[in-house]
Amino acid sequence: VPTWVCGCCGALRPRYKRLVDNIFPEDPEDGLVKANMEKLTFYALSAPEKLDRIGAYLSERLSRDVARHRYGYVCIAMEALDQLLMACHCQSINLFVESFLKMVRKLLESDKPSLQILGTNSFVKFANIEEDTPSYHRSYDFFVSRFSEMCHSSYEDPDIRTKIRMAGIKGLQGVVRKTVNDELQANIWDPQHMDKIVPSLLFNLQSGERTESRSPSPLQASEKEKESPVELTERCFRELLGRAAYGNIKNAVTPVLMHLDNHSLWEGKTFAVRCFKIIMYSIQSQHSHLVIQQLLGHLDANSKNSATVRAGIVEVLLEAAAIAASGSVGPTVLEVFNTLLRQLRLSVDYELTGSYDGSTNIGTKIIKAHEERQLQEAVIRTIGSFANTLPTYQRSEVMLFIMGKIPVPGVHLALPSTGSGPEGTRMIQIMLLKSLVQVTAGFQTTNMLTALPSSFLEPLLSFSLTEDPEVRLLVLQILLSLIDRHDNRPKFSNISIISDISVLKLKVDKCSRQDNLFMKKHGQQLYRHIYLGCKEQSSGRQHYETLFALLGLLSVELANEEVVVDLIRLALALQDLALSTDEGLPVFNRCAVHALAAAYLNLICQLTTVPAFCQHIHEVIEVRQKESPYLLPEDVFIENPKLPSSLEKVEGDVLFLQSKITEVLGGSGYNTDRLATPYVPQNVCALLPDEDRLSKRKSIGETISLQVEVESRNSPEKEEVKKKMKYLQLMDSVGMEEQERERRRQVVEKFQKAPFEEIAAHSVTIALFSFLLPSRPPPSPSGTISSGYGQNQSRSVPIYEMKFPDLCVY
Repeated sequence: VPTWVCGCCGALRPRYKRLVDNIFPEDPEDGLVKANMEKLTFYALSAPEKLDRIGAYLSERLSRDVARHRYGYVCIAMEALDQLLMACHCQSINLFVESFLKMVRKLLESDKPSLQILGTNSFVKFANIEEDTPSYHRSYDFFVSRFSEMCHSSYEDPDIRTKIRMAGIKGLQGVVRKTVNDELQANIWDPQHMDKIVPSLLFNLQSGERTESRSPSPLQASEKEKESPVELTERCFRELLGRAAYGNIKNAVTPVLMHLDNHSLWEGKTFAVRCFKIIMYSIQSQHSHLVIQQLLGHLDANSKNSATVRAGIVEVLLEAAAIAASGSVGPTVLEVFNTLLRQLRLSVDYELTGSYDGSTNIGTKIIKAHEERQLQEAVIRTIGSFANTLPTYQRSEVMLFIMGKIPVPGVHLALPSTGSGPEGTRMIQIMLLKSLVQVTAGFQTTNMLTALPSSFLEPLLSFSLTEDPEVRLLVLQILLSLIDRHDNRPKFSNISIISDISVLKLKVDKCSRQDNLFMKKHGQQLYRHIYLGCKEQSSGRQHYETLFALLGLLSVELANEEVVVDLIRLALALQDLALSTDEGLPVFNRCAVHALAAAYLNLICQLTTVPAFCQHIHEVIEVRQKESPYLLPEDVFIENPKLPSSLEKVEGDVLFLQSKITEVLGGSGYNTDRLATPYVPQNVCALLPDEDRLSKRKSIGETISLQVEVESRNSPEKEEVKKKMKYLQLMDSVGMEEQERERRRQVVEKFQKAPFEEIAAHSVTIALFSFLLPSRPPPSPSGTISSGYGQNQSRSVPIYEMKFPDLCVY
């Protein structure tokens, strides 16, 4: 063929083809011809309509070079494509991108690792380009699948395997960047994509698992640091989660849960905790509660799985809840506690019944009691951790919520019966009280009256009267947490006689009006439960130490002058209790109560700063140290208490005298009438309706007046009178309750069965009768009172204390 024919054909070829051909050197090792590449780029910018043809021709050449294994020219073609992409942002770039993606796909389909990495690098450069025009028909499904497959590469050479996996991670990162903000693209958050992307990242994250995540925030590392697949994976995972909007969180987290399930990664806890730390620190803080909700749902879904799996999920929930404290967790507060308490109940049932279905048959899964107990402890810790993230008002709601779940034997079962019997009820009580201990730890409020309503305190105090010593101890610990607002509790951890309490460095603030109201409302209940707690034969050293701490905290946190007097009377009543042989207390308990009263009087006398009071207390303590050391805490609350065989001769100078204390405190302005009145625990009817409380005020006043009339504190007649008063008061309250119940039943029955005309006529009669009555104040329920001039005058009653006819109240 003549040479002029070839030259003529070459001259007739389109210009864009000639420009493309000119960028390839004769020797591929020489690399891209830069001068010709500049000409091609200028041409593409000048004639953007030719971009798609340039791309198609480059794609054709690259496919031919790949088939012929001319990898040098393949690299040159990809470099040219990259430069064209970076330079051209015109409206016609979409068709050029299609050619580009076709060539990248060709490289990724190759079996040669170098070509796969080359294609990935080009794709990553393309992903970082912000296109001016949207694309309506571009698909990245192949790239998601292929990059995910590369993340799981099992190439023989470990170095090459690492490079392939890192290329896959970078590719997935590029896909996310390219699609996440483009509404016209296929939704990358769809499960079909997330189920490939997330497990691929977790696989690489797990391959180099570390004990802790490096940082709670994404790292902007330099290129030199991007050497480890684990570090690269973590950055990619954080970026993915950081881009997740509200509606996409679930699709991003669900594959994580499935991956941990499929690979049994809950048991180890470390990796699962690390994953969710990354998640919680990476997502937007206002979305934190969505992750918490998914973890709760997953915990419920695994209710019949092994205890180790459930414990792992609970541990993850513990960490996630702590991190979520800075975000929005409001909508899920009670849901969190409800789920955790339900899991606690189920765990107790599993431990006691030995099976997941409550039957006694041998199941397919063997339940290990120690694993269930570990789970229970994990749940309790999680409850406490989550509660500590809540503000005071929400924590009060949680305390009420948990209290409502505690079963009360013989009254009601707040939790459904599960077949585990009384032992199950007891264990649930203990577990829920332990949860309350965690929730109330560090609880501080300025207004205890509103933060600790009667609906919480009264049921709590009722548990302090149970026979179970563990339950009583937990109740005391809860009370200590509620009352201690200045971190004084550790200073009362041991019972001892301290000659100078200034070494304790107690923080004492003046009682606020709210504190005074709180003690006026609940003080008598607290005193009564302290007294009865000392009477329990099953009380041990820890009980008495906790009771001493409670007395100490009441003295420094909530004590005004009236409260101080009551606490001194209570301490003297405890001494009388220890002297009495009627209660049948063992020698240890009697010595312990003596020692408790001595340690507390030593504390309170120094707090009152009345010299004569302190002198009397110190004199008695000195006598005890010489003659009866077993009446002091140093000989009682030790490993091997030094106790006598009996306590028959405890009298004389070893006893604190109420008459002496009344005399010295009365001289300092304290109420001598109250000090001279021995303390007797009264069952304040706080749980009865208001009208019942009004009817009992008189009887309680009469009881107090009877106490004042008793002259001798230690006379047997006094004890007999006390017993009779208690019995009559109890019978009186029982009878009145029965009458009130019957009256209400009759009213309800009358409304239900009587004809409408009769009810209407009765109501009209009452209305007319009331209208015709002269206008005067209603009579006082307490009768009349005497004025200062000896005349009787009627006392009006507030409207909220008036008693209306039955049929007028609805």
